[in-house]
Amino acid sequence: MQEIRKVAILGGSRIPFCRSVGKYKHLGNLELLTAAVTGLVDKYRLKDQHIGEISAGAVVKRNRDFSLAREAAMASGLNPSTNAFDCVKACGTSLEAASNLANKIALGQIDSAIAAGTDTSSDVPIELSDKLSQRLVQMTKSKTVIDRAKNFAGLTFGDVIPKLPSVIEGRTGLSMGQHCELMAQEWKLTQAEQDELAFYSHQNATTAWEEGWYNDLVAPFNGADKDDNIRPGTTIEKLAKLRPCFERSERGTMTAGNSTPLTDGAAAVLLGSEEYAKEQGLEPLAYITHVQSAAVDYETKEGLLMAPAYAVSQLLDKAGLTLQDFDFYEIHEAFAAQVLCTLKAWESEAFCRERLGKSAPLGSIDRAKLNVKGGSVALGHPFAATGARILAGAAKLVHENGGGRCLISICTAGGMGITAIVEK
Repeated sequence: MQEIRKVAILGGSRIPFCRSVGKYKHLGNLELLTAAVTGLVDKYRLKDQHIGEISAGAVVKRNRDFSLAREAAMASGLNPSTNAFDCVKACGTSLEAASNLANKIALGQIDSAIAAGTDTSSDVPIELSDKLSQRLVQMTKSKTVIDRAKNFAGLTFGDVIPKLPSVIEGRTGLSMGQHCELMAQEWKLTQAEQDELAFYSHQNATTAWEEGWYNDLVAPFNGADKDDNIRPGTTIEKLAKLRPCFERSERGTMTAGNSTPLTDGAAAVLLGSEEYAKEQGLEPLAYITHVQSAAVDYETKEGLLMAPAYAVSQLLDKAGLTLQDFDFYEIHEAFAAQVLCTLKAWESEAFCRERLGKSAPLGSIDRAKLNVKGGSVALGHPFAATGARILAGAAKLVHENGGGRCLISICTAGGMGITAIVEK
């Protein structure tokens, strides 16, 4: 029987996460991703080296970004023999990439890998109407100027107006925020609860930056030297003054203050076998030991962002652990409401019995162990980059703790979620 090798997390590097249409407004996904991967190459002296494989992706992509991972590999200073492939799984993209690569390392197919992700809300693809797109394609087959002009006959003003991109679910026509607002109502969340979680996200991120915890994880880029969404001076009172933005009626509780902002950025993480780590003189920070994905029927049966509640239950079963067997919890704050709905679901006897098939609730977690260095509400959320950001941070937390476990949970569009255990 083939030996299953341990998969080490050797370190990470990312660029500062910046608000959309800010310091990266003239840059695209490839520039951001290349900067993150290059930062990893420089940090671990990988220039001209062959890496087993790179997997990276972006959620919002232009046509020119059809081969992001390979182009970033070529531009980062790695040996051109480094293979690469794109991976996309909404907000779980770079954690899914890490899972795929970890499996290859575990099976001995490769010895080293880089998982990464990037996204920019500043440089987005502007769509044309179907009718105009079809006419433009037809035009390429026309041989004369007059024939080309005929292709545009009968087009209306509405046909030529470009479509701005929007983050909506194709099956429901609702945005992620609107879906999460429905979840908040189902689980009877208040704005005050959500504002409290957002407040601590900013406070934890502020303290981590002030203490220098992020200094070796974040490389300055394009005039940015730290995440610029963090609000050190925010208070629960200030957050309470913000009005709901996804549900305008009195039922609305989700505001811009307790939701993630549109963010530009990229992150990368270096993985390897123990043999590779020894050859490179690198100490494993921690190991990826379990990964579990799940999906829910968000059209008729479940909240769009509730899949991690199911995935974690399955993950714990496979690992033989309880929800309380962790030193840290890294739960992606797509919205404060998403985190709180997940926590309430795990505490609910009815939910755990009827939907998870459990005889008892999974229970509560120690909130003091949750997102201790800040979460996505404060740090920002460049969709595909968040998984790599969390994975590298989780490994550092476990390493500095002298060992232990961290539970990672990330919700994604499409009613999916991906979770993982990092331990040492």
